[in-house]
Amino acid sequence: MAILKVARLGHPVLRQVAPPVRSETIREAETQRLIDDMIETMREYEGVGIAAPQVHVSKQIAVIEATDNRRYPDAPDIPLTVLINLEVTPIAPELEDDWEGCLSLIDFRGQTPRYQQVRAKALDRDGRPFEFVATGFHARVLQHERDHLLGKLFIDRMKSLETLSYLAEFSRHWKH
Repeated sequence: MAILKVARLGHPVLRQVAPPVRSETIREAETQRLIDDMIETMREYEGVGIAAPQVHVSKQIAVIEATDNRRYPDAPDIPLTVLINLEVTPIAPELEDDWEGCLSLIDFRGQTPRYQQVRAKALDRDGRPFEFVATGFHARVLQHERDHLLGKLFIDRMKSLETLSYLAEFSRHWKH
C-alpha cells in the first residue's frame, strides 16, 4: 500500500465531475490497489473520508471511516466503508449547520449546512450493491464525499465564508 499525494484547493481535478466506475473494472488489481491506497492515505492524514479525485484520480470511489480520530475526536464510530458510484438522497428536508474540514483544505474549518438524514446507495469493493440510512455526522461525511465526486468542496456549500477559519484559530475561538 502507498500513501498518495492529496490534491489541494485549486487543482482542477477537484472541480471535475468524476465518471462512474464500470462494474467490470471494480475487481481489477488497479482498482483494488487504488482503494487500498485511498484507505492508507485517509488514515495517514487522519481523515474520516477521502474521494478518488482528492488523490488525483477522477473516478467515483470514496472511502469513509471514523474510529478514534484526532481531527474529529467527538465523531461517532463509522466502520470502514468503500463506496463506488455513491448516490446520496436526503430523507428529511431539514439542514443543519456544523463544522467541516477537508484533506484538500487541510488547515481550514467552516460552518456547512447538510441534511441530517440520508439514504446512501453504492457498490462495495467487490461490486455488490448495498444501501443504508445514515444520520448526523455519518450523513454529513457521505454528503461531503459525494460532493467531491461531483466536483464540489464544502466551501461551495457554506452560506457565508465568515466562519471559514484556520484550524488553529477555530480551536482557539470557535470550538467550545
